[in-house]
Amino acid sequence: MVGEDYTSIRHRQPSSTGHGTPEKNEMQKRSEAEKPFQNSSNGWVDVDHGITKKMQLIAEAEELKPAFMKEVDSHFTEFVNRLIAKSVLLESSTATSTFPVATCSERDLHKTKGLRAPPEHGKLFTARRSILDELFEVNHIRTIYHMFIALLILFILSTLVVDFIDEGRLVLEFDLLVFAFGKFPVVISTWLCMFLSTFILPYGLFLQWAQGHCCSSHRKIRSLFFGMLFMLFQSIGLGLGPTYVAVSYALPPASRFVIILEQVRLIMKAYSFIRENVPRVLSSAKEKSSTVPVPQVTQYLYFLFAPTLIYRDNYPRNPMIRWGYVATKFAQVIGSLFYAYYIFVRLCIPPFRNISQEPFNLRGLVLCIFNSILPGVLILFLVFFAFLHCWLNAFAEMLRFADRMFYKDWWNSTSYANYYRTWNVVVHDWLYYYAYRDFLWFFGKKFKAAAMLSVFAVSAAVHEYVLGVCFGYFYPVLFCLFMCFGMVFNFILNDRRKGPIWNVIMWTSLFLGQGVIICLYSQEWYAHQYCPLKNPTFLDYVKPRSWDCHIQI
Repeated sequence: MVGEDYTSIRHRQPSSTGHGTPEKNEMQKRSEAEKPFQNSSNGWVDVDHGITKKMQLIAEAEELKPAFMKEVDSHFTEFVNRLIAKSVLLESSTATSTFPVATCSERDLHKTKGLRAPPEHGKLFTARRSILDELFEVNHIRTIYHMFIALLILFILSTLVVDFIDEGRLVLEFDLLVFAFGKFPVVISTWLCMFLSTFILPYGLFLQWAQGHCCSSHRKIRSLFFGMLFMLFQSIGLGLGPTYVAVSYALPPASRFVIILEQVRLIMKAYSFIRENVPRVLSSAKEKSSTVPVPQVTQYLYFLFAPTLIYRDNYPRNPMIRWGYVATKFAQVIGSLFYAYYIFVRLCIPPFRNISQEPFNLRGLVLCIFNSILPGVLILFLVFFAFLHCWLNAFAEMLRFADRMFYKDWWNSTSYANYYRTWNVVVHDWLYYYAYRDFLWFFGKKFKAAAMLSVFAVSAAVHEYVLGVCFGYFYPVLFCLFMCFGMVFNFILNDRRKGPIWNVIMWTSLFLGQGVIICLYSQEWYAHQYCPLKNPTFLDYVKPRSWDCHIQI
């Protein structure tokens, strides 16, 4: 039996070798791949050959990685786009679950098309993390954060050493911070008045209007009356009131920033609440519904604290609060304040303290601008990190607000159009849906350029208003940069510009603009300190005082 088996195997061998050439080639390839780990003629393992083969495999993998990642990115982007499209369709078809008070079917949306832009095209809130929280999980990116901390340590050490040499002791008074945030009890009381009035009056006016709108025989007159009351509250109660307090009490700059920025935020929130809910009441009255779609007071209160300017009855929520995360973010805000303090003490105050005593000429202006680029860029990074990342994420965590897309990857922008969309998503969404989209809805889609220009004008005017009130003088540098260079760059550096060179151009112009802002506003600040006017006329308030301050010294 053994002989027969051996004979049968021997007879089968030629057939297997004759028809098994691919298998033989595969075996030869495997033997060649394992060859680096076999003994050489002298009995030693050929380590060099093995390392060479491994390096070749790594090189081949690196060559395949870009194509693989590009393919994965394209498929992932397509998948996300389809998912968002399906979510939007689901949102519009199941409006009763998202807005439990206001019932609105797809047929109702077509009927209310003349009242407002379709609600299914509004902002869609989803649960997502902030980009920096994801990037800081990468060690390479977190090293950049460590570099900024090291720079802060060097600022602190240099300040302590210089003060010790000049004064003979360690000076830890933080007099600039104490001055900037002075008269803080006035700030707290003013904020409480602003918040309580915004909480009570807009909601009360809307409630009274909504409850009597369906039964009123003079709906247009009634709506006009309540609309005028709301506009009076926006312009006088929230508009002139806080500004009068800031000017009459002569509040320092940082305290004024707190009041004015909260003033702008509450005005935008109150408008969003009215803008989102009035069309629902009009649609309900048109359908002669028995229920009045009025949001609950707790929903409006949550919206006033939520880190968004777009009102919704409900937002995606996280299941729990990470108090350690909240403490970390607030600690980073405080650290950013001290960082800004040392930047002003070391890089801004020494060169600008005596600059108004020098003649105003082109050479001095150019040197001032380029010397101000470094502090300007650092202040830009600190404002972004402290407010848009740390402050908003801290409040979002305490409120379990799940949509953390307060900004996008603006640092990768190759166009100013993309930079404006991604730098501050919270404000951009408000301007896009309530200024740009409503402008096109009212005048028509052929006026896109006019709509964009109006949005730029509103944004530039509000920014200049904030700086003018907070600094105490009118010097429209930021307004000119917005309306002149900002508009030009928005059309020249548009979304069709791709490639690294356009990102370099965007960063270069951004750095230069920060230098212009820091230089000119600092010059004007010290000119107002050194050259006060006894009987100023209207032209004295309009004309920059830094242009001729050296004559009066």
